[in-house]
Amino acid sequence: MNTLDLSFRLRLGAFSLALDASLPLDGLTAIHGPSGAGKSMLLRTIAGFQRSGGRIAFAGEVWEDGRHFVPPHQRGIGFVFQEPRLFSHLDVAGNLAYAGRRSGMLDRVADIAARFDLTSLMSRRTDGLSGGEAQRVALARALLSGPRLIVMDEPLSALDAARRAEILPHIEALRDEARLPVLYVSHSLSEVARLATRVLALADGQVVGLGPTAGVLAERGAAAAFGGEAPGSLVEAIFDGADPDGLSRLSFAGGTILVPAIAGRPGERLRLLIRARDVMIATTRPAGLSALNILPAVIQTMTGIDAATVELQVSCGGAVLRARLTRRSVAALDLRIGAGCYAILKSVALARD
Repeated sequence: MNTLDLSFRLRLGAFSLALDASLPLDGLTAIHGPSGAGKSMLLRTIAGFQRSGGRIAFAGEVWEDGRHFVPPHQRGIGFVFQEPRLFSHLDVAGNLAYAGRRSGMLDRVADIAARFDLTSLMSRRTDGLSGGEAQRVALARALLSGPRLIVMDEPLSALDAARRAEILPHIEALRDEARLPVLYVSHSLSEVARLATRVLALADGQVVGLGPTAGVLAERGAAAAFGGEAPGSLVEAIFDGADPDGLSRLSFAGGTILVPAIAGRPGERLRLLIRARDVMIATTRPAGLSALNILPAVIQTMTGIDAATVELQVSCGGAVLRARLTRRSVAALDLRIGAGCYAILKSVALARD
């Protein structure tokens, strides 16, 4: 598989960004970490706006090393920024046509405009667009630039929840249908959980996690990128429908999970983020409890976290959940690897901002 290879140590003032990693060039790689972790600096370096002083290679083509430097306009990168940066003197059609002419994709303008639901907006001036509409134009323009790589730097952070909900399906479609690798910087855990094929987690200029999304979100070593605690388990589920009492049913490998009513289509695939701190363990099915989601499980692993805490991995029909318990609770319940139990979910977060 082709990769984006990064090997450098870049120092700007008191801050140092160090990378020695290979990112597969498929799907969407989320670059996640707290403010000041080096996320945007990493994007600028990959794009060529900042020399790394090391080595950067894309699909075997060297973009930078000690002897060679490819300038930004020759790297074939399509950019989407926090602010859309559209040409205000042109209408939507003009913005898209500009990108299409430069890349030789002018004949694709109408098709890509339709893909991003822009057909009815083509004659509109960009200064009259909503934030969500403008960002859809920016996405379409990036695709019409004929890129080899699409880079997004917190593209949704300036939008409200309704506009984010409008844009996210278009980013998913870009990830799944365009067959182009995407680098996506975000500080939003829900965006990462929903969109990412894999995660590069940064903290203080260092890589603290790199791999498939579910693995990095569960990785204790990546906790510094997530505010001090690994988020937990990422679970794939299917929307089964809504009940009259206002709850929605989601099915997954371990059974059915109930959540507050959500808008969805039967059969739609969703991701759930279940934090380890929101999972309780019982040795017998509890009665007289307000929790609705009580799932049969089997204990797979038990790992000491500190003097007081143990993390359990339990399997619910093949889906892995994590739970954090005190050592006193583990001893009182006489929990053992291979034993049956019940996982009680206090809270379930839908990765669907």
